[in-house]
Amino acid sequence: MSAQSPSPSPQYCRFTPHMAWLLAAPHTWPASILPVLVASAAAAVKSGVLSVTLTCALLVICVLMQAAVNTFNDYFDYVKGTDSAEDNVDPSDAVLVYNNVNPASALRLAVGFLVVAFLLGIYAIYVAGWIPLAIACVGALVVVLYSGGKTPISYLPIGEAVSGLVMGGFIPLACYQVLTRELEWLALVWAIPTVIGVGLIMFTNNTCDIEKDVDACRNTLSVKLGRERARKAYHALMYAWVAAIVAIVALWFTNGLVVVLFMLLAAYPLMNALRKNPLAPATRIGAMAQVCSVNVALGAFYAAAILASGSFVLVS
Repeated sequence: MSAQSPSPSPQYCRFTPHMAWLLAAPHTWPASILPVLVASAAAAVKSGVLSVTLTCALLVICVLMQAAVNTFNDYFDYVKGTDSAEDNVDPSDAVLVYNNVNPASALRLAVGFLVVAFLLGIYAIYVAGWIPLAIACVGALVVVLYSGGKTPISYLPIGEAVSGLVMGGFIPLACYQVLTRELEWLALVWAIPTVIGVGLIMFTNNTCDIEKDVDACRNTLSVKLGRERARKAYHALMYAWVAAIVAIVALWFTNGLVVVLFMLLAAYPLMNALRKNPLAPATRIGAMAQVCSVNVALGAFYAAAILASGSFVLVS
């Protein structure tokens, strides 16, 4: 008798550059770009000098780290069966769900993003020493633990706080140190608005996904609170976000207060629309677009207010 032939391996479609772009999720990049801009603005005003080359390198590094987070998250959610076509996800935001591609390709892409980010980080380490390397290692560890492991951070009630602190807090701290060569812990205070803004992106997603996360046994903060209490906490953080910007500019970057007035006028309709969003499964796509738009508006005006508070010289 002839031996039974092994079952054929799955036939996957080709993993395309467009799919890689979608996995990187550029619509979420404000979570990494704006903390760099805020830190760069503070470094320019406090030191009087801003390196364009170094700032651009830091932007690319942080965007690559963000792309890695997004890709790891999609990969682990897919292989664990958390994501499905019934979860009110945009096809462009769920590549592995809607395309018959090998999930291992997404894993390799995520690792590739991290490797390139660390290779570019050699420049920052050469300029500023070991401190940005230490912060980057902590960030990379959190990137992996956030979605991977037996109990990922994203499955716990601390997910919003961790993502906000690492991306909204550690990124500005590291960037400020690289640009000024000084480890200024006050930079973490100046980063409070970006900590809140980044944390709210995850809070938005988790509040919209409460029912899905309950089925997946994810104990997020929104699951613990329930939708009504989660929305109240969400609105309180929105007000704290704006209040933090006003207070920080008033205390440390006083001459930029005139910019804050324009920020309030520009951000009000965006924040009002987000405040009215029920943060339910059916409105998830719209809510994510709204919170990213608010991040861009508040973050850009915050950085502009800091820049308007002093003078500096651009160097290569």
